[in-house]
Amino acid sequence: MKLFLLFVSITLMVCAQPSMAKDHLIGILVFDGVLTSDVTAPAEVFGAASKHAWFSNYEVVFIAVGKNKTITTEEGISINADLTIYDQAELAVLIAPSAYDMSPILDNEALIKYVQKQNTSLEWLMSHCSGSQILAEAGLLDGKKATTWAGGEKDFAKKYPKVDVQHDVNVVMHGRFITSNGSVISYQSSLLLLEQLSSKDFAQEVADAIQWPRLKKAKSYLM
Repeated sequence: MKLFLLFVSITLMVCAQPSMAKDHLIGILVFDGVLTSDVTAPAEVFGAASKHAWFSNYEVVFIAVGKNKTITTEEGISINADLTIYDQAELAVLIAPSAYDMSPILDNEALIKYVQKQNTSLEWLMSHCSGSQILAEAGLLDGKKATTWAGGEKDFAKKYPKVDVQHDVNVVMHGRFITSNGSVISYQSSLLLLEQLSSKDFAQEVADAIQWPRLKKAKSYLM
């Protein structure tokens, strides 16, 4: 009887653990004024991939920069985050998106410390557009090749002289760090990261599913 009760107790403890604990989490930072496509592009790519058996152990979560989990994007879309930077979570990937005004984000000491701490155990760290400034502010791009928003390379290099800024390049991968331009290029960088996490064939499968290859042969029918 005692053995049975002990078994039941252990079973309940295991079942009570949050489902996130068994997954490789892909965390996307969100905050008021974030550019929608920087968030939705990786969410779509990795969300679509997670529906397949070969990527089913990965889960996408939104992580609010503040204590309020509800944020509004630059384009007026509300997002309810799963976590905040004040919650305990072990991430496999962290993605830093952008905003037109990054000042409040870069001045957030709690966020910078969070990114620095997460970096010690992350498999990959990725930024879109001016989100690269978050990584640079944390000192994580020092001595690394990186890019930022298209047309902002000179300003980025001036502000962070220790970063080896690459000009007129969509996506840069240096080790386990990926930086890219924003908007539609966020899909390109997300697919590149998916390839690193799975395989080229699997990444192509998702690219085909979201019709990414059609951008290369886009045609319009006008009347």
